[in-house]
Amino acid sequence: MRAAVLVFASFFTLPAPAFDLVGESVQGGILFGSAAPGSRVSLDGRDVMVSADGRFVIGFGRDETGTRNLVVTGPDGAINESAIEILKREYRIERVDGLPPKTVTPDPESLQRIRDDAAKVNAARALREDRADWVSGFRWPARGRISGVYGSQRILNGEPRRPHFGLDIAAPTGTPVYAPAPGLISLAHPDMYYSGGTIVLDHGQGLSSSFLHLSRLHVSPGDVVEAGDLIGEIGATGRATGPHLDWRMNWLDRRVDPQVLLKGDPPDL
Repeated sequence: MRAAVLVFASFFTLPAPAFDLVGESVQGGILFGSAAPGSRVSLDGRDVMVSADGRFVIGFGRDETGTRNLVVTGPDGAINESAIEILKREYRIERVDGLPPKTVTPDPESLQRIRDDAAKVNAARALREDRADWVSGFRWPARGRISGVYGSQRILNGEPRRPHFGLDIAAPTGTPVYAPAPGLISLAHPDMYYSGGTIVLDHGQGLSSSFLHLSRLHVSPGDVVEAGDLIGEIGATGRATGPHLDWRMNWLDRRVDPQVLLKGDPPDL
């Protein structure tokens, strides 16, 4: 069943006709902007993609700190700047035991497969189109219980590992997974080493969602989906101790937090 559409809370609003920003300027946060059509945008001197109607998105990584300089140059040449301070977050420590040892410390034969999988995912996330499919907001992609959160430090089988960059929703195998927002399917792979059944959904301008550990895929690369379309089913494929959806998001090379786009908890089963 489809969940309610997110209503963005406005944390930053600048007087028109400069530009507007909505979102949360925290580690892992995402800001959505709008400016006059024909505007140019840069973040710390790097160009940011802008749609024909003046919409753009920026994001911040898990450990980013300090202040970012956003510059919007209007079609008339007027320059508007904003200093965006990135607020720090406290992250949980999560312990995950019972994983097959080879998925925690892969054997040499598995390393090439892992590298090949990573190359496929990176290529899928490299898509850059000026679409702003995120403009209508995001929905919960599945019903269930939050079992893992973005940014948490992972202790796997007693060994400290990389932080977790996704939002986990635990539910029985076969639970439907829906597109949280419109976009283009840039990857649909049935069996990756770590992530098992994997889908990457591109929302435009370098913003993408990834859905991991799926038991079944209902889409193919090149498919265009709308918010609420069925794309897969929850599973326990890849490195997982039980059935759940691991939903991750990227803006360019930054791993961002899907949960900042949503309100409350996912719908119950």
